[in-house]
Amino acid sequence: MDAFISRKMSTVTAEVGERETTVVVGGGQAGFAFSAKLRELGYPGRIVLIGDEKHPPYQRPPLSKAYLLGETTVERLQFRPEQFYANNGIELRLSTRVLSVSRDHRSVTLSDGGTLSYDHLVFATGARPRRLPNEIGGGLASVHYMRTLDDADSLAAVCRGGRELLVVGGGYIGLEAAAVARKLGAQVTLIEAAPRILQRVASPETASYFRALHRRHGVDLREGVGLAGLTEAGGRIAGAKLTDRSTVQVDLVVVGIGVVPNQELAAAAALRCDNGIVVDAFCRTGDPRIMAVGDCASIPLDDALIRLESVGHAIEHAQTAASILMGSDQSYRPNPWFWSDQFDVKLQIAGLLTGYDRVVTRGAAPGPTSHWYYFGDRLLAVDAMNDPRAYMIGKKLIQAGRSPRPETIVDPAADLKSLLAA
Repeated sequence: MDAFISRKMSTVTAEVGERETTVVVGGGQAGFAFSAKLRELGYPGRIVLIGDEKHPPYQRPPLSKAYLLGETTVERLQFRPEQFYANNGIELRLSTRVLSVSRDHRSVTLSDGGTLSYDHLVFATGARPRRLPNEIGGGLASVHYMRTLDDADSLAAVCRGGRELLVVGGGYIGLEAAAVARKLGAQVTLIEAAPRILQRVASPETASYFRALHRRHGVDLREGVGLAGLTEAGGRIAGAKLTDRSTVQVDLVVVGIGVVPNQELAAAAALRCDNGIVVDAFCRTGDPRIMAVGDCASIPLDDALIRLESVGHAIEHAQTAASILMGSDQSYRPNPWFWSDQFDVKLQIAGLLTGYDRVVTRGAAPGPTSHWYYFGDRLLAVDAMNDPRAYMIGKKLIQAGRSPRPETIVDPAADLKSLLAA
C-alpha cells in the first residue's frame, strides 16, 4: 500500500474496524474522491468501489471540451492509473451495476449475480441526461448525449466538417457542444425552448455575452424555439421540425436538456428522495449507515434542499463524507465553483446566484469581463469571462462572507485585490 495509508492507520477512531466493509456505488468524481479520501484518512477496512462503466474513474468535464477536440487522451482523463486502486486497497469493480439494496440485511445485489455485504454504503450514483421522447425522434440513430466517455467517443467519430448539427438545449453542455462542433467544421444550429439561453443558471447579462460569442463564431442560435420532431429516412435523421413551424436540415443531433439524478436505487430502498437522495448536513440519509454524495444528493442549505452539479461540489462533499465516517463532526456547507470553455473564452463561476436582485458588470467584451450577483448589499456569485483574477477574488470574498460595494466593482480604477485586505 501507499505510504500515506500506513502512516494514518494509528489514528483510526474506535468506531471504525478492520473487518468493516464500505461499499461505494458509482465510479465518477464523487465515488473516486470519497474512496481515495477515506483510505488517505486511515480507514483500515475494506473499500469496494462499484462502477457501471468499463473505464476506471475519469474526469467528465473535458469530454465536451478538450477530449472531443482531440486535445487530450483517455489516460490523461483518468484520475489515477488502475494500479493506484490495487496499491491503496480499493477494490475496483467495473462494468458492474447494483440492482438492489437490502437495508435489513445490509447488502447489495450485483448485476453479476453476486451479493455484497456492507457496514457503510455510499451512493455516488451521479445523474443521467434527460432524454428526448421517442415520439419526437429521440430513439433515432445519430441522436447523441454527452455524459460518458463512450458518449464522447461516439460523437467524436461523426462530428466533423460537413455535418449539419442540431444542438437541443442552451445550457452549458449544449453551448460547449456547439462550440466544439464549430471548431471541428460542422454547421451548427442551436435551439433553446426557454426565452433565452442559460435561463436557469445565469443572468441575462451572461446569456447576452455567450449569445454574441456563439453568433460571432457562426452558430445559428435560436431562442424561444423548441423541437417539434425529427424527420427520418431509413432510420436516420433527415431534418428537424421546430415549434415555430420552421424546419432545419440536419443529420446529427446533440441533446443537452438537463439531467436527472440517479436516485432509483435509494428510492427502492425506502430512502427519502426529492430531486436527489436527501441527506443531512453530515451527508447521511435517513439510514445512519448510508450516505449520498455529489450530483445524486439533495443537500440542505438555508432551510431548503438543493442539488448541485459541479466538480467542486462532488469533490468537497465526498471528502467531507469520508471525514465524517472517520469520526469528524464537521458538517458540509457548499462553496460552489464551476467552469465552462467555449471557443476562446473560459467562464469561471463562484457562488450561487439563487435569489439575486441585481447584477453589476466589470469590464467589457472582448476584454476580461465579470458579472457580480447581489441580493441587496450581499454578494452571492460571480461569473468571470477570461478574468481569472475577478473569479479568484470573488470566490474568496464569498467564502469569507464579505460583500464589497457594487460601485467599487464597476469602477475600472479600483484594485480588486485590495478588497481582500479591506
